[in-house]
Amino acid sequence: MHSYPDDFESVLTLETHGPDTWMGLSPRYPWGTRIYGGQVVAQALWAALQTVDPPYRPHSLHAYFIRPGDIDEPVRFEVDRLRDGRSFCTRAVVVRQSGGAILHLSGSFQIDEDEAEVQTARMPLVPPPDSMAPEPTPWPWIMSRRQLPSYPGAGQAIGWARIVDELSDDPRIHYCGLAFTSDTFQFASARSIHPLQVPPDKHHEAFMGASLDHAIWFHRPFRADDWHLYDWDCHGLVGARGMTVGNLFAPDGTQLATVAQEILLRRRRPKKEKAPA
Repeated sequence: MHSYPDDFESVLTLETHGPDTWMGLSPRYPWGTRIYGGQVVAQALWAALQTVDPPYRPHSLHAYFIRPGDIDEPVRFEVDRLRDGRSFCTRAVVVRQSGGAILHLSGSFQIDEDEAEVQTARMPLVPPPDSMAPEPTPWPWIMSRRQLPSYPGAGQAIGWARIVDELSDDPRIHYCGLAFTSDTFQFASARSIHPLQVPPDKHHEAFMGASLDHAIWFHRPFRADDWHLYDWDCHGLVGARGMTVGNLFAPDGTQLATVAQEILLRRRRPKKEKAPA
């Protein structure tokens, strides 16, 4: 038995468990014992950052979700120092529970460079988050969300998100906070183009969904406890997989990151009835 973290910084409280190895815990989630994917990505990035010198900041990560994690079991993070260069360094993290690996993450880190800065992505016109109603079943801790409706055929999902608690000024925590919020909203963009359209309260009955792989490119500094806008597009569905790509913006329209995720969106089939004896 163990206690469950109930705020973001306690989620990042990892216990040393050997050279370049840490153990972490999961909060309780309203849907049951399955660990939220953004949590594991955030913790794995935090573990990698413990092995990186302060001048290096994350500029990208790529993660594969291998199997579901269980909130009732501690999570083990094993970091491999792949390379330390003058401008970049690279880390790999294998995340394990007793059933085997649940996530593999590769992260690249770069020192700040004074070079050209140009933005072409444009933030959509949306209501500010404070003018929107909270979700009917909000996350009571860690993350707050405000989602706009996703209309059938749009292939788009837009929503505001932020870490609830005021975080320290350590920029590493804010990178991990963004990683935590980045595994959200994108399923709505894929469901909106699926031939089977059902009301939102029937989504879990109609579909089985999961995150398959995940990538983030960090562009500019930010605070994860400020509101930021995710603008997701689904590029298509094939083989029960949906390809989603999102831009992340500050309220003033500054692009903070680009996120891509391939998701599993599989129709639930009725169980075959047993043949009469």
